[in-house]
Amino acid sequence: MKIGIPREIKTLEGRVALVPEAAAELVRAGHEIYIEQGAGRLSGYDDDAYRREGVTVLPDAKRLYAAAQMIVKVKEPQPEIYPLLRPDHLVFSYLHLAANPDLTRALQDIGLTAVAFETVESGQELPLLAPMSDIAGRIAVQLGATLLHQPQGGRGLLLGGVPAAPRGKVVILGAGHAGGNAAAVAAALGANVTVFDRNRHKQSAMRALGPNVTALHPFATAIHDSVVDADLLIGAVLIPGAKAPHLVSADTVRQMREGSVIIDISVDQGGCIETTRPTDYKQPTFVWEGVVHFGVTNMPGAVPRTASQALSAALVPYILRLTEPDWQTHADLAAGINVMGGKVVLPALLET
Repeated sequence: MKIGIPREIKTLEGRVALVPEAAAELVRAGHEIYIEQGAGRLSGYDDDAYRREGVTVLPDAKRLYAAAQMIVKVKEPQPEIYPLLRPDHLVFSYLHLAANPDLTRALQDIGLTAVAFETVESGQELPLLAPMSDIAGRIAVQLGATLLHQPQGGRGLLLGGVPAAPRGKVVILGAGHAGGNAAAVAAALGANVTVFDRNRHKQSAMRALGPNVTALHPFATAIHDSVVDADLLIGAVLIPGAKAPHLVSADTVRQMREGSVIIDISVDQGGCIETTRPTDYKQPTFVWEGVVHFGVTNMPGAVPRTASQALSAALVPYILRLTEPDWQTHADLAAGINVMGGKVVLPALLET
């Protein structure tokens, strides 16, 4: 099969879908791999690194989309790319269509097949979302700790505290890959951490991180009381393929202390905090009622080398399966189909 890897054009997105070593595995399997010139540069991979692995470097997106049957990319297609897409294309990428009805309609109108990384499901796991969720959770705490600094508009608080000064308070909604990694980093920094999740096994895993971590069931009153007292609130709620539910209202955010920080990792799926709105790395934050909000929709794009390596390792087996004529018989890939033949087929999207 002819597989194309375009250069990502979302604002300050540095990732590439496949690093050279991963592309080489596909070449060895007999596939023709094309990459757009400069696609790997921000992840630390120049064009020659791909050429050495048998990948053909094409000069622009127009040539790449024309040559390829399958498009493997990181972020969802941007509007300027829509004219390059064809009905016979198979697009394999993060899509997050529940929060992007315009893209959903565009993919339907084109008539292509769109398989989303974030809805490929194996058992109870989301194997292609997990690596980026791990990274987003860790980044959330690193960014939150910095945004709490007074020059960044924060409360002027050191998240882990020091002798004679109290520890900061971190509240995390969700204990999956993103929330769990956020909790681990926040706990290691010395903050007092409260994590909300419905799953008792996940609650137990969070408590095991240390005596400064509390795990609770997400009763509305408990969330409200914890959030209004938080220095850093991290949203990490996920319902695969569907819009995230609002667990924190605007009224609750209004009661938070001035200079507190909110980082909503769920923003890709619409956000789990009512006051969240999408931002990018050019203008990553905004202030609402004195509370600093961070809503960047491609958080792992800030660490493209790490993110590209982790994503590539997860992607290769699924790309190889997608090249098989009967790929739709694989339950995990079938779960990933969002749009096909002009129709939305993902059940979670049909319910939005």
